[in-house]
Amino acid sequence: MNAFWTPQAAIIVFLLVVLAVVISNLIILNRMRLGRYPLPKHLPRVSVMVPARNEEKNISSCVESLLSQDYHDFELLVLDDHSTDRTWEILQELARENKKLRIIKGKPLPSDWLGKHWACQQMAEEASGELFLFTDADTQHHHLALRDAVAALISEDADLLTALPAEEVGSWGAKLIVPLLPSGLLALLPLSIAYRVHWPALCAAIGGFMLFRREAYQKVGGFEAVRTNPVDDIAIGRIIKAQGFRWRLADGQDRISCWMYSNFREAFEGFAKSLYAAFNRSVPIFLLIWLWLAIVFWEPLVVLALRIGGVPISDLSLILAGAAIGISLLLWGISLWRFRFPIHLAFLYPVSMLIGFVIAMYSMIVTLTGRAVWKGRRVGM
Repeated sequence: MNAFWTPQAAIIVFLLVVLAVVISNLIILNRMRLGRYPLPKHLPRVSVMVPARNEEKNISSCVESLLSQDYHDFELLVLDDHSTDRTWEILQELARENKKLRIIKGKPLPSDWLGKHWACQQMAEEASGELFLFTDADTQHHHLALRDAVAALISEDADLLTALPAEEVGSWGAKLIVPLLPSGLLALLPLSIAYRVHWPALCAAIGGFMLFRREAYQKVGGFEAVRTNPVDDIAIGRIIKAQGFRWRLADGQDRISCWMYSNFREAFEGFAKSLYAAFNRSVPIFLLIWLWLAIVFWEPLVVLALRIGGVPISDLSLILAGAAIGISLLLWGISLWRFRFPIHLAFLYPVSMLIGFVIAMYSMIVTLTGRAVWKGRRVGM
């Protein structure tokens, strides 16, 4: 019995459990795809809110896609968060052409708030809808996105519906990093359990698309409750769950797309600003998880390389190493296929995991030392 529970065997067991989670999540997300829910008899008024800071490249296409929604009763609020580019000028031009669009000039940032959180808080105070939809300026929306999201929220009787968008990636560097986020959610968040237990840690929200019932949003304190947390989406999702409200994650790839990061540097810095905070700033847990993931995905490759190189390691099994590599390729291939990334990137999973580990360690260091920065502002509060 002891011979079976070797580190190599533990890796195989872990990977098989992850594979089971992935398969279960695929089934659930396929059922919870935007566009599959029936329309309710009553579609409530929705306030759609977009914070924008230095988004001159994205803001026009985002706003135009939101204004084109096939939804009878909604308003669109966009707040310019002290942009230094042409974001405000572009918003003014768009506002002159459509009365549904309300543009807001952001107030000075208080010392105890993070920028995006303060922007969302200001818009929420101005919003008139029964439902609040917060989305990002780097997203684009199918003309049925809002209607289908409201239908999903009502059908699932949810207080917060968040949706996974289709991630658009450009450079090779971004392709190696961006898939880590949806792949991690698919592999490490068992939705079948998360929907049944009260534990807030088993919850995730996607900041690019969060649809709240106004009453639930206000009762949990809105963005004020998470005003210093760099991972506002995950934090507010956990508060929603902790206070007994109902949360659901939907597949929104057919309705929402997001151009999160265009190159390696943007992706690296974007992940680094919030990755450590997503683990509740617990150094031991953070290190344990990332060291284990590094071992899971790199130890079999090292064993294989040593065996090929003729190094005598008789106590390590080449068969188990090969099995672990095969399961890893399967996991990454499924995830890349499901989230519409190039499937050949599966063969580069060791590189992605190595980069992910470096980002994780960097994120911990810059957050603990207060040097995490995004869009010219410190976020490591």
